[in-house]
Amino acid sequence: MRNLNSTADNAPLGSCFTRHTARAIVLKGKDILLLYTARYDDYSLPGGGVDEHETIEQALLRELQEETGAKSLTNITPFGRYEEYRPWYKPDYDNIHIVSDCYLCEICGEFSQPQMEDYEHANGMKPVWVNIDKAIAHNKNTLAKSDKQGQSLIRELYLLEKIKAELMV
Repeated sequence: MRNLNSTADNAPLGSCFTRHTARAIVLKGKDILLLYTARYDDYSLPGGGVDEHETIEQALLRELQEETGAKSLTNITPFGRYEEYRPWYKPDYDNIHIVSDCYLCEICGEFSQPQMEDYEHANGMKPVWVNIDKAIAHNKNTLAKSDKQGQSLIRELYLLEKIKAELMV
């Protein structure tokens, strides 16, 4: 998998743990399936953590089922890896290293009702098809003007711009 960014070389000092994630890129023309989060007023790729017993494909499908209601995936193709370091907010570690493997994929069949986690419901998260240019402009505006940005906003904006440049030419 190719590296989409260079932040992986900037490891901070202190204790650190790694969280491996799978993120889905699902396209329909100029629209992309994203998660809108009302709390942060931003768009993000569906996906999340890979559990210890899961393959990346299993995690990708589980996360898409939970967050969007997608029932089945096909044509799963690696797009790239985004790595980042952030300060950790719990006392057990100083930092977190997030490794996001991104995959282009297609959803088969109908969607069922998403089965989001409690914090996702509390944050007002919902799956939406949105024009990629609109999502990029919206996230740029949120980054420039909002004081309640989610920590993932910079990553998501970067990934959306890469997706547009490389997959929607």
